[in-house]
Formats: sequence, C-alpha cells, structure tokens
Amino acid sequence: MSDNFESNEILSKLPRHLRQFIKPQNYTDYSAIDQAVWRYVMRKNVDFLSSVAHKSYLEGLKQTGISIDSIPNMYGMNRILKDIGWAAVAVDGFIPPNAFMEFQAYNVLVIASDIRQLEHIEYTPAPDIIHEGAGHAPIIANPEYAEYLRRFGEVGCKAISSAKDYELYEAVRHLSIIKEAPNSNDEAIALAEKKVEDLQRNMGEPSEMALIRNLHWWTVEYGLIGSLENPKIYGAGLLSSIGESAWCMTDEVKKLPYNIDATFKNFDITKPQPQLFVTPDFAHLSLVLEEFANTMALRCGGLTGVNKLINSNALGTIELTTGLQISGVFTDIIENKGKPIYIQTTGKSALAYREKELVGHGTDTHSKGFGSPIGKLKGINIAIEDMSPRDLAAYNIYEEQSITLEFEGGIRVSGEIITGKRNLQGKIILISFKNCTVTHRDRVLFKPEWGTYDMAVGKEIISAFSGPADLHSFDLITHIPSSKTIHPDKSEEQLELETLYQQVRDYREYKNRTISRTKVLEELINKHPNDWLLPIELYELAFEGNETILCDRILQHLESIKQNRPEVGQLIDDGLVIITKKGVIG
Repeated sequence: MSDNFESNEILSKLPRHLRQFIKPQNYTDYSAIDQAVWRYVMRKNVDFLSSVAHKSYLEGLKQTGISIDSIPNMYGMNRILKDIGWAAVAVDGFIPPNAFMEFQAYNVLVIASDIRQLEHIEYTPAPDIIHEGAGHAPIIANPEYAEYLRRFGEVGCKAISSAKDYELYEAVRHLSIIKEAPNSNDEAIALAEKKVEDLQRNMGEPSEMALIRNLHWWTVEYGLIGSLENPKIYGAGLLSSIGESAWCMTDEVKKLPYNIDATFKNFDITKPQPQLFVTPDFAHLSLVLEEFANTMALRCGGLTGVNKLINSNALGTIELTTGLQISGVFTDIIENKGKPIYIQTTGKSALAYREKELVGHGTDTHSKGFGSPIGKLKGINIAIEDMSPRDLAAYNIYEEQSITLEFEGGIRVSGEIITGKRNLQGKIILISFKNCTVTHRDRVLFKPEWGTYDMAVGKEIISAFSGPADLHSFDLITHIPSSKTIHPDKSEEQLELETLYQQVRDYREYKNRTISRTKVLEELINKHPNDWLLPIELYELAFEGNETILCDRILQHLESIKQNRPEVGQLIDDGLVIITKKGVIG
C-alpha cells in the first residue's frame, strides 16, 4: 500500500485495498520531451476537437484546471476536481478491471501517470496521462456523465470475471508495457501480441466482466454522442488520440446507434476501431447500463450466479433472501430441478449481513470453507425464514432440540440446535448445530467431528457478485502485477536531446531568454537530425517573433526530416498549421 499521495476528503474514503494501487506521480520525472509531447497533443487536439468534441470537453478543460502547455500535476488537479465532487490518483498502467471500476464508484479518476513516447505520439495501447488526464478528466465536469461514470463503477466492480479474464488482463497489460517501452524488440512484441490474440480467440462464454468491459469501451473510451449523421466525441480514447479523433469522423468508421447490443461487440485495443456507437445523450447511457445490470448475477442470483462465481475461481459473495451474505471462493454446488440446493466454499470464508461481518463468523471461524443448504424444507409450505416463533417451536426448530431437517432436493441436516441469529426484521438467518451430520443421498457433506455446523437460512439466492460483502473480512492487500512499466536508463544522446528541449522550454516560459535558438537548431541538425518535435517548437517561437531567416532555416530542416521520415510528415504539417493559424493556440 502506498500512502505517498496527498489525500483529501474524497480520497480519505478509499478503502485500503484500493490504496495499494496508488503510486506517487513523481512530477519531476517528466522530461522536457515529455512536456513537449503533452503540449503538441493538447494543442492539436484542442484545435481539432473544438469543432467535433461534445461541448463539455472544452468547458471541462477549464473546470478541471488542465493546462495545454504543461502535464497536469495531480495535486493541482485534485484541488480543482474536489469542486465537482471528484478526485484523481496516479497508478502504474493497467490495474485490474474490478479495481478500476471501484475507484470510479468512489468518484476517483484513475490516471496512469506515465506519458507516451514521442514515437507513439498519435496513439499508445498503454494507458497514459494524456489518455486519462486529457481524455477522461474534462468530461466528468458534466454532471450527467459524472453520475454515469460513478454508477458504472458501482455496478461494474460487482461484475464476475472468469479465470481466463484474469489471464487476459495480465497479457494485455504486458503487451501495452512492451509496446510502449523503448528498446523492445519486434520478436518480443510479436509473441505478446500472439498471446493476447490466442487468449481472445479461446475465451469461451463471455463473463459479466467481459461484457460490461465492452460497454465501458464503447462509451467511456470510444463513445460518440448526438445524431448518427452529426456525432460529437466524448470517449476518452478518441479525445486523447490525435490520429483516431480525426479518422473516426470519416465515413470509413461505421456509426451505430448505442444500445444493449454493444455489450456483445468485442474490441481490439491495439487497432483503430472499425465502428463506433452513438448515444443520443448522456442520460441514455444510464438506461442501457441499468438494462445490462438487470441481467447480472448481482440482481438475478440463482444457480447461474453461483456457477459464475465457481468459474471465476476468485473471491465472491452470494446473498440469500434473508439478507445473509456468504463470501469466499465458491467451489461446489448441488442442484435440483435447475435450482441450487447446496453451496460450498473452500478456504477462508465469512458471513455478513448488510455488508457487515457477523460477529464470530469471520475467516478465523470459517478458515476451511463454508457449506449450507439453500431452499425450503420438504413437505412444509412455509420457509424457515418466514416462520413465526410459534411455527419454529411447532417444528422443533428450537434451541437444545435434536432434529433432522430434510430439504427439498434431498439435503439432510441432523444435529442438536445450539442457537440462531436473526436479522433486523426478526427472521432467522443462521442456525448453529453440534453433533451435526449433513448429507445428500450417499454423500456426506459435514461430519460431527468437524465441529460446530453453521447453517445459513434462505429459500433462494437473490444475488451473486464479485468480491467480499464486508471489505474488512479479507486481506485484500495482495496486488502484485506480473509486470511493471519499463523505465530503462537513458542514453547520453537522449539526455543531450532532453537538455535542448529544456532550453527551448525555459526560453518560451521566460526562465532564460539568453539561450541562442540558432545554436539549438544547429546542434539538432548535427546531432539529432531525425527529431521533428523540437524544430516545431523552435519554429513557433521564431514565427511569433517574425524572425523570417530563422523560420526559413527551420522549415528547410523540417522538409529534410519529411524526406527522410515520411511517416512523421503529417505530424510536422499539422504542427505548422496550428502555429500559422490566425490566433495561435497556447
């Protein structure tokens, strides 16, 4: 867990298990090249997006305090974001989807604090501060969208993943890291890409997390808003991509009306999207989210919900009709006529009511697992939870009584009742036995020598979701990513180039006006002839100062770069257009 961040009223409410993902921003680690990359992308985006982005974008830039000229400082952002009820934290690249969404549920924006390399200035598969800070942050200034984002996080963090989802997450994370890292070789990237492709082809039935991740992608990341004929951009992936934000507006990208069908449309994070979905307004996003939530085990429970938890092989929770919540890793279920009649967890488990652990029923008590019948007693119309004290006495469900309870489906519980626990409505939610044997036909599920048997009471499973009911029941401080963002040592050549960038930045910011920009240009031409961004910055200063000779010299050099590196020709041209436009942005 990292406490190396400046907390505030919103961040102080984050649970400990989310804080483990937070890292210091280390603002001084950003080089002058990084700052120039930010500035170029922002100037180009704001210039272009002013006509194609949703109106909330430009307004949000001002409200969230995001500067066009400098990479945002998280502390500064938080001081402004708190006025709209949000906060931001820095993390290292991709974090698990459930955690990412849970941050949103707490009104916290997760920002990958690294920034893309100059070589990947148009697009990077890795989350970076341009994508998060310049893409996500401005739009949350819109109250309707901010509530959608919060609600999405609240619902999304309960979505159940499959075991393959976790494997795919690690593979995508690794791919995004090596594609963005300097010095990665083509063979390593190809192998990482193949692993992701192989996993994507063999995911089987999509999990809840896979489906809701699709909704997140086609709205929060790559969403369009308005009409099919004249949509505007609001998705952060488009707002932060200087290439795709323009391409997505062309007829080459198919525009589809946004509805629940987007749930089943997969995406490829490494390629531009061939189609996008258009929502008529932000309120419509919430309607589709609720439509999807109604299909989730969170709201449906039942046999399907428990099976989803078993397939996830991860910590999850079921809730019974009495409100009793059972948390653990679910490993087995016995069913009868399409209904669950017995559930079993393995390893540390805990019982809770209304997200609060029951006293005496934490993981120390249930360290080896928890099993219980579900449903009604055989031949008795009234469920145990609905029995009055007189009914319970009539059926011998009473302290110190030895009894055999036979459930519909064949589960038998035989033992001496020790005590019971009730919920706030007075319904029995848990009955404890001694000398207890639990069987299903010839199968023994619990033996007397195993100790006290705690039987959950509930006629149905009404909810199943990812994670524990009570966050304090389990040690969730376990985040150890398989790979970390790569920050190789910089070469002497790179450090020299950074120094030149810093000199130009200092000149523009009036920190040092004695620097000779002509000498900087000469050194660039001699030692770093392939660098194209710093000449753009030099040209801007010369253009603003009406220095015709220097402008011509820089343009001559840029033409040379375009000849040698045609792939950056459009980037150079776009940079020059912004500078020479009437009313230079900046």
